[in-house]
Amino acid sequence: MSSAIAHPVETEDVRVADVQATSQRSVIEDDDAVGVGRRGPFRPGRLVPARARMQVRSLSRIFRVVDAVAVAAVTVAVIVAARLTAGAFAPLVLSALTLVPALYGLEAYAFHRRDTFQRHGLRVLAAFGAAALVVLAANLVFDQARAAPWVVPGWGLALIAVICLLHAAWWRIIDHGRREGRLTPNVVVVGATVNAERFIRTALATGDVNVLGVFDDRAGRAPPQVMGVPVLGDTNALIDHRIMPYVDRVIIAVTSTAQVRVRQLVERLEVLPNPVSLFVDVGREAERNASLARFVDLSGATTDVRRAVAKRAQDLVVGSLGLLAASPIMLLTALAIKLDSPGPVFFRQSRHGFNNEAILVWKFRSMRHEMADAKAARQVTADDDRVTRIGKFIRRTSLDELPQLFNVLKGEMSMVGPRPHAIGMKSGDVESAKLVAHYAHRHRMKPGVTGWAAINGSRGPVDTAQLVQERVALDVDYIERQSFWLDLYIIAMTIPCLLGDRSAVR
Repeated sequence: MSSAIAHPVETEDVRVADVQATSQRSVIEDDDAVGVGRRGPFRPGRLVPARARMQVRSLSRIFRVVDAVAVAAVTVAVIVAARLTAGAFAPLVLSALTLVPALYGLEAYAFHRRDTFQRHGLRVLAAFGAAALVVLAANLVFDQARAAPWVVPGWGLALIAVICLLHAAWWRIIDHGRREGRLTPNVVVVGATVNAERFIRTALATGDVNVLGVFDDRAGRAPPQVMGVPVLGDTNALIDHRIMPYVDRVIIAVTSTAQVRVRQLVERLEVLPNPVSLFVDVGREAERNASLARFVDLSGATTDVRRAVAKRAQDLVVGSLGLLAASPIMLLTALAIKLDSPGPVFFRQSRHGFNNEAILVWKFRSMRHEMADAKAARQVTADDDRVTRIGKFIRRTSLDELPQLFNVLKGEMSMVGPRPHAIGMKSGDVESAKLVAHYAHRHRMKPGVTGWAAINGSRGPVDTAQLVQERVALDVDYIERQSFWLDLYIIAMTIPCLLGDRSAVR
């Protein structure tokens, strides 16, 4: 269950202020984000990492399933309680089968941002009206003589009560998710242009996205704000800006016919893990019928919601089972570390996560507490004098990686994915991140406890440019091939590959 991958230099209880604060809270609080007075009309009170973003469409599917189960349960309960025959319960069944499709057809699962709860309630009641018409029509066809007079009214009232309570809960979940910033995508716009104004005007009207800021490569000529959204700097400022882990997409809003400028911007932004799209202008028509869908994707794979849900479910199931199975081993390891050398049992190291988010990765301490290296400037070598006696064993067996199961359950990591490199880690005299700056898509996926590189021989330190590039090449190969079944294969192969490799320095 543990991975057999590189062990960068440890840093016990790293406390880099910005990194730790954002990792522990998983949000940037309002006053921390960009600065008071520069929030703009869209700025939520908290910024949630892009990895934690959910879609209303995905939640609505879950709501429909729960509603269908509830309708079936109430209907079966009434049929059993009243001991109805087939002819007597047929109208109830037909009506029950009509209800959820009617709710869907009346957009009761759309949860439009501009809808009120009262309007949503009317949609629900209209769906019950459709179900009632089915009951009335079915009564003309099926024999109801043996059905007690209370059956249909009792069934209808029970169903209304259950569905109304459920939809009150659904509405509250959606409303809370939007206020928390978990259901509304965050974007930034490149180009303080007329197209930017059109895009922001539409976003203000629909509320479908939050436009956090505008960046312009000609910052000297850019206005201080566009439609109330602050201009935060040029494209260099965009690349290094600390709100980028919270941004779901970068929108280039320069004129699409300016092909040279668009190409230059794309080349400049290719070091970002965030997807980049071009807002396509259609002249005056855009003023009359603006739409947030007029995008051309320039970089970054389109999110596959089903694959993402399946991968998260896999992480939760495998991670929970792995933690349960590994708990006795983890307790013994913690005790051995405590008895072997002074210092904490665990340490946390800041590493690159999804969208370059800084996360704190948990590990068992394998080095002497006083020899911590916060930026992993010196990677582990054979017979490293910083490693304790117990540390040598847990590194060789990768038991030190087991606490990362907590990162998996928290949603910061996956069971399988590219390994998270320590922030500031060096390969030789060069920072590793600079060696792989053009492999930004490596950070469009959550880092993993194990991965394709781990089972293909790329384990141990990456202390040369060649080793870094070889590992990243394997990571990119995995990203392009990733599937549910490939992940299961990698998980199954991790321990045999780990036990069969005695050559890697860990």
